[in-house]
Amino acid sequence: MTDLLLSLDVGTQSIRAIIFNLKGEVIALHKTPITSYFSPKPGWAEQFPEYFWGKLADCTCSLFNKNGHLKKYIKGLSLTTQRSTLINIDKEGKSLRPAIVWPDQRREKKYRSLGFFTELGFRLIGMLDTVRFAQSEAEINWLIGNQPEIMEKTYKFLFLSGYLIYRLTGLLKDSYASQVGYVPFDYKHFKWSPSSSWKRNAFPVPEDKLPELVGPTEVIGSVTHQASVETHIPENIPIIASGADKACEILGSGCLLPNAAGLSFGTTATASINISRYTEIIPFIPPYPSVIPGLYSPEIQIYRGFWLVSWFKREFGVKEIIDAEKKGTEPELLFDRLLEQVKPGSDGLILQPYWSPGVKVPGPEAKGTIIGFGEVHTRAHLYRAIIEGLCYALRDGVEKIEKRSGNKITELRVSGGGSQSRHALQITADIFNIPVVKPSIYETASLGAAIDTAVGLKYFSGVNAASKNMTHDKEIIPPKSENVAIYNDLYSKIYRKMYSSLKPFYHSIRRITNYPEY
Repeated sequence: MTDLLLSLDVGTQSIRAIIFNLKGEVIALHKTPITSYFSPKPGWAEQFPEYFWGKLADCTCSLFNKNGHLKKYIKGLSLTTQRSTLINIDKEGKSLRPAIVWPDQRREKKYRSLGFFTELGFRLIGMLDTVRFAQSEAEINWLIGNQPEIMEKTYKFLFLSGYLIYRLTGLLKDSYASQVGYVPFDYKHFKWSPSSSWKRNAFPVPEDKLPELVGPTEVIGSVTHQASVETHIPENIPIIASGADKACEILGSGCLLPNAAGLSFGTTATASINISRYTEIIPFIPPYPSVIPGLYSPEIQIYRGFWLVSWFKREFGVKEIIDAEKKGTEPELLFDRLLEQVKPGSDGLILQPYWSPGVKVPGPEAKGTIIGFGEVHTRAHLYRAIIEGLCYALRDGVEKIEKRSGNKITELRVSGGGSQSRHALQITADIFNIPVVKPSIYETASLGAAIDTAVGLKYFSGVNAASKNMTHDKEIIPPKSENVAIYNDLYSKIYRKMYSSLKPFYHSIRRITNYPEY
């Protein structure tokens, strides 16, 4: 048996513990479903940090109970997690309150001043509303305004990645590539922002209350005896820093060059690339750190992206779910057949997938929109329009990335649950008029973490060499020329003009209903 690597992937819906070999092949896997959050109040999303740790331990124990003979071959591990889930711990390492999980929608209405000249500068460039939105979204600002006693007792602010690393190693460290959220982080230099930065006023956390940062592929610590007892992970094996799940997905899907865009068909749909130059796709909105050391991953997000598919299944897909149960098949197969029933363009039904506001794209006032309804339209049309609308939004994002980065995108590589639909991938290829590459495995975030582990343990000279050995393509889906033309017309003549045309109405709706709140 060759040397093996362990990846721990803590997502929104499940935790995966996967053992890889140095060819990137899955040797063993266990998946544990989780309840990512509960809602004490409408719009809130919280979960106990100990719950995540307990479920992680359940997952790894189940993995090794079935594959105990593999433990002696595991040489290292890496951890990748969902982003922007904030945890407060005290000096003893105990959580002070439930974690605020990334879908949380609470907002703080009282803004901390950034200083007259800073605010004037943001106002002059049209970014003050965006900065204000970010301040209102920041969990730290809500805690200051509503639970100051928690802020006072907090010894460290950690994202979920940092908390789980602490439970595994006893060290208050985290990868800089996991710092995705409203904290005072310098995305250009991969370190905490200096005291002179406006972020120190916008997200006021002293640096001594933040974890020590480690770069991807660097050793972050080793598994303690206590963690080994609780998780059955071998004691003392090194833990290598990787990064957040989206960044790991990009690497695991094979995006090494800036001409290859990674599309994540997950709860939040994203489009991003790995690039050596610091590039802001939206001015003053920084790119996230890549899990390739020294690189950046500028990203466009469609918040609640492929969550829309889950929304459709819940609200309109009861028939398919019941039929699948009767037939003993997967519901996804029946939903895929809905796409077959409708021709490209959904007979003029066009969807703009802005079901939740975002700080980046398109803006905090945006609403989801469906236009073109007629008597011919059915549930199947709506389902296809959702997939097409998500692809239109991702194409718009990729075009912004091309424009700002100066790189022509010639290849699309896909990850996430939605990438398992062959029809969705064909729609993607047709709307982009670019071939779509489907990796050989679905667990690309875990594979990306394993690649960093392999480099950190010196099995390969660098990430490029490791990726070439460990990532493999399953299928390339070319665009169908007969579909490209209709999609291009719908995208350029209608979809691209929807937001600017409807934006005044979105502002009026927001003013009248106060949703989303200012």
